[in-house]
Amino acid sequence: MGNDKKPGRVKSALLNWLGVPIGLTSGSFWQEWIGQSVSGKTVSVDAALQLSTVWACVRLLSETVSTLPLKLYRRQPDGSRALAREHPLYRVLCVRPNAEMTPGRFMLMIVASLALRGNAFIEKKFVGSRVVALVPLLPQLMTVKRLDNGRLEYTYTESGATRKLSEKEVMHIRGFGLDGVCGIMPLQAGREVMGAAMSADEAAARVFANGLQASGVLTHEAGALKPEQREELRRNMATFAGSKNAGKLMVLEAGLKYQGITMNPEAAQMLETRAFQIEEICRWFRVPPFMVGHTDKQSSWASSVEAQNMHFLTNTLRPLLDNIEQEFIRCLIGDAEADTIYAEFAVEGLLRADTAGRRELYASALQNGWMNRSQVAALENQPPIPGGDIYTVQSNLIALDQLGRQPSDADAARAALRAWLAQPEQRRTGTGD
Repeated sequence: MGNDKKPGRVKSALLNWLGVPIGLTSGSFWQEWIGQSVSGKTVSVDAALQLSTVWACVRLLSETVSTLPLKLYRRQPDGSRALAREHPLYRVLCVRPNAEMTPGRFMLMIVASLALRGNAFIEKKFVGSRVVALVPLLPQLMTVKRLDNGRLEYTYTESGATRKLSEKEVMHIRGFGLDGVCGIMPLQAGREVMGAAMSADEAAARVFANGLQASGVLTHEAGALKPEQREELRRNMATFAGSKNAGKLMVLEAGLKYQGITMNPEAAQMLETRAFQIEEICRWFRVPPFMVGHTDKQSSWASSVEAQNMHFLTNTLRPLLDNIEQEFIRCLIGDAEADTIYAEFAVEGLLRADTAGRRELYASALQNGWMNRSQVAALENQPPIPGGDIYTVQSNLIALDQLGRQPSDADAARAALRAWLAQPEQRRTGTGD
């Protein structure tokens, strides 16, 4: 490298990357600039988000989780649970994580970070020993290092300032990974799939931009054309290219003949390739293709809305939600209160579309005594039912506290009276046989 100015320009360009000073050894640049795929496309987070399937998958995961209520519960001595409204973390988790975010916006950013970069970092703000706010950090600006003492150290670089954070100050939610320190970046592991999809999208766009679907040839029987004649022909043909010029009538002179080299996108398997890329990308995000608008006989397999929601909840959301809930317990609640305090997402809302299924659930719960009518009304956003706090079972739907109780003399008298009234008229009057 004989020119000393060129390294300086490269260094200046790197230092101005997104306004964040970086170095070739810091890793911040390479975390965002994932690399070039075999297809020739350079894959980055911003470039991958331009793929409609990536955009739809990330939005589906983040927006769905952000709409699920997250509550802080306390286990009661009798085995039940109650909202831990008096706990200091209740307001932070359930009302306002920080001064700028609602719980929905906070969770949306966390899940989007996990989906795109495999990690989510949250800084804990303290007043004394009490957590008063949770501030999400950008994963691409974070570097994780294991110290000689075995602890993890987090280095966050933003706007030219570098801060070192300890494990106590950071809640680190990891996606799927192999080393236990950081989650694997999905876009980096799936670079070839994303690059192929980007190439297929670009090829399709160029086909439609060309207007004629493919280039053609002009034949001239009089021999070779002069360079200026070729250039003039190109300029004239440019007026017929592009989708806005589709359908125009061409006029050829001097014995020229146009022969189009057409390409049928479906015959060239372009449409099939793009459809396959949708399914490939959905595999990386573990999202059913029908939930991002890719419906065909193979992907839209579920027979009802409930079956589709259960498939999505069980195989996609449940592992993600469990991971986040456990990190809340590990990083916020701690071992001292882990047996009594816990955070949990309410996923019942995903199944509310199936009225028949809810009706069967409530009927079973009431007949077997593990829910009462007031609880059912609360789940349906209805006011409490007078007297609905009593638990009943299927055996004549009597109260639970009456099961196994010896009948009193009054109860025996009433039972005898009911039995006598149930007898035929002849037996009650003594006129029968």
